[in-house]
Amino acid sequence: MNQTAAASSAVSAALAALEAHRLEIGHRRVADLFAEDPDRAGRFQARLDDLVFDFSRHGITDTTLAHLLALLRAAHFEARRDALMRGEAVNLTEKRAAMHMALRDFTGGPVLVEGRDVTADVQAERAKMLVFAAQVRDGALRGATGERFTDVVNIGIGGSDLGPAMAARALSPFRGDGPRTHFVSNVDGADIADSLAGLDLARTLFIVSSKTFTTQETMANAQTARARVAARLGEKAVGEHFAAVSTRLDLVAQFGVKPDRVFGFWDWVGGRYSIWSSIGLALAIAIGPKNYDDFLRGAGDVDAHFREAPPEENIPVLMALLGIWRRNVWGDATHAVIPYDQRLARFPAYLQQLDMESNGKSVTRDGAPVDMATAPVIWGEPGTNGQHAFFQMLHQGTDVVPVDFLVAAEPIAADARHHDLLFTNCLAQSEALMRGRTLEEAHAMLRAQGLDEAEAARLAPHKVFPGNRPSSTLLYRRLDPRTLGRLIALYEHKVFVQSVVWDINPFDQWGVELGKELCGKLAPAASDPHAPLDGLDPATAALLAARRRLSAG
Repeated sequence: MNQTAAASSAVSAALAALEAHRLEIGHRRVADLFAEDPDRAGRFQARLDDLVFDFSRHGITDTTLAHLLALLRAAHFEARRDALMRGEAVNLTEKRAAMHMALRDFTGGPVLVEGRDVTADVQAERAKMLVFAAQVRDGALRGATGERFTDVVNIGIGGSDLGPAMAARALSPFRGDGPRTHFVSNVDGADIADSLAGLDLARTLFIVSSKTFTTQETMANAQTARARVAARLGEKAVGEHFAAVSTRLDLVAQFGVKPDRVFGFWDWVGGRYSIWSSIGLALAIAIGPKNYDDFLRGAGDVDAHFREAPPEENIPVLMALLGIWRRNVWGDATHAVIPYDQRLARFPAYLQQLDMESNGKSVTRDGAPVDMATAPVIWGEPGTNGQHAFFQMLHQGTDVVPVDFLVAAEPIAADARHHDLLFTNCLAQSEALMRGRTLEEAHAMLRAQGLDEAEAARLAPHKVFPGNRPSSTLLYRRLDPRTLGRLIALYEHKVFVQSVVWDINPFDQWGVELGKELCGKLAPAASDPHAPLDGLDPATAALLAARRRLSAG
């Protein structure tokens, strides 16, 4: 038996042991486990400075945790983690490293990527970007008419948009007197039209974020923005109002961006991990170099924790194992992330790409079919809004959905009384998911409210909550740049740990390619009403024909 087959066999055996264990303890309620163990809340908790990860409301025991750690060993997690952190070419299909951790390393190096120390390169590019960000913020760098930039528009998509857009919103209290930031991603013309409405182009800086400078959606939006600037301020103004994050200097030059306004990053930085690179330029302008530096350092804190903390105290490892317990042993198909912070409204969407683009795979690293479920559907909205929308299903629906709650102990730029209410709602929801309400309790409650026996019996089933529904809570002092960096890095490493158990490559994304190819082939038929539809998929041809009729009418 070769090494890969042996590892697969060991993982299968470990999962079988977990399934047998589930049959032993699956009937037990978490509320009863708390009653039996007064120290449970403290024992099923891990910390990183002021950040607390509480997982005591999962239906697990010490034995469960021991089985999960055995699964981790069977998958040779430590060897895979060490290869990642050493900068080896762990992205097997693209034959390159995934060393985004180098972008937030402040140890002084060396930091190796495929055997080469990249510390000097990273520091130089970061310094160049942060000098530019500072010049935009303090007015040293101005537009063609000599006016300060009051607005910055980032044009990108996927990792070139989700990260900076999410983080700029999350850290809005740290903007100070810096420019307002806007983010355009969708090729739908409504996106850029609405984003530019009301902006003074003479005071607007555009950042075009595309590594290849060929991304279809990004370049369509960039050309629209360029045409507007040229029409309003003249062709010569383009160079004063555009910057770019790209490695294609030739295409950037053709577009009209000045060489000193082009910022790059490396092919060992995947798109969904690129917030730590020059893709973070819009964020750096939004919050300033010092705060951006703190953001990077927060992620570096987690890198050190992930590398050094033992598995049973390692927060991303524990997050990953709990996810596997629910996904692969209990069969839960989705996972909700509920930040009790309105400024984290885009955090669940950011995690959707991080998790599902990374681990939404059906073949192993060597190309064989995966024999277990992989990435769950990630979704969520801020509390308390979600409580008045989908929490009904979380509490009484037929599907069990594990939940991550995120909440700060202290508010930033928000009313303390509001935050007390927000915080208690978060705690109440996690307790309600765990505790539930029995038929007998519902009946007694209704009788205590004055209902007669018949009416209480009629209504009681509708008031029953199954309970015993798992949740984790991430508690931190306040949502500042360092904390946000930590939160993102925790989920990054969680995703990697799960990929190790599933034996998949989390650093490629071939699933997005086919749609792009077909779009390119269909473009002529969509833009030319006389183009032949022969040879197209029948449904596609019928819809194109219907569109032509509607447009002609």
